[in-house]
Amino acid sequence: MFTGRARLRLPAASSRPRSRLPLTSSGPLKTFRPYSSSSSDRDLLAGPVNFALSADQQAYQDLARRFTVDHVIPVAAEYDRTMEYPWPVLKEAWKAGLLNTHVPEEYGGIGIGLLESALISEEIAYGCTGIQTAFEASGLAQAPLIVAGSDELKRKYLSMLIEEPLVAAYCVTEPGAGSDVAGIKTQAVKTGNDFVLNGSKMWITNGGKASWYFVLAKTDPEAPVHKSMSGFIVDANSPGVLVGKKEINMGQRCSDTRQITVS
Repeated sequence: MFTGRARLRLPAASSRPRSRLPLTSSGPLKTFRPYSSSSSDRDLLAGPVNFALSADQQAYQDLARRFTVDHVIPVAAEYDRTMEYPWPVLKEAWKAGLLNTHVPEEYGGIGIGLLESALISEEIAYGCTGIQTAFEASGLAQAPLIVAGSDELKRKYLSMLIEEPLVAAYCVTEPGAGSDVAGIKTQAVKTGNDFVLNGSKMWITNGGKASWYFVLAKTDPEAPVHKSMSGFIVDANSPGVLVGKKEINMGQRCSDTRQITVS
């Protein structure tokens, strides 16, 4: 059983200085600033940006690329054939610090931005889109919790994804409402201090493997659409959670996509 992991150790960065691209001008020499996904709006409006990767970003990309060569590409065809969920690969990624990279540092994450996470995801996807889907779908569920969840919820549900090689699932799409989120029918009715959820979600990636779900439900059907819904974190082993059959997705057959019903 995994009880923790070592902090991510990046390979030694290149000794070359950060790329600085001169901007042709009749005035004093100007330089492009390195881009970071954590840059403030004010910084981004301050002048030209150098989109070349920083030394740290290049190191993350190199680490993910080596991981893909060693742990993803050799097994990709076999996982696509058997359609088994790639838990062994995810566990190796967890050991390397490449799983659940969106979790903020204060909750145990490695503290990188969206660009760095995207670089890692691209490399995994190069090796196998099915395995990458298993990786990145967990980040979908984390996003609303990171943005709007209480500190208590974050400490419980984000931290668990770092302490062990676990994944989460994002439950929004329904049989009759995909991109049209306003059309969802799942309802949450308050009963005492609890909410009772009723509804079905469709095409839920990691649906049968997740430790918890982010579920979007209607809490006030009479309110304007943008105020009628609330998000809930639901433990996968909660009473009333029904996991449907695995869907077969071309090119992503080792990912786990299912219908999830809550009642």
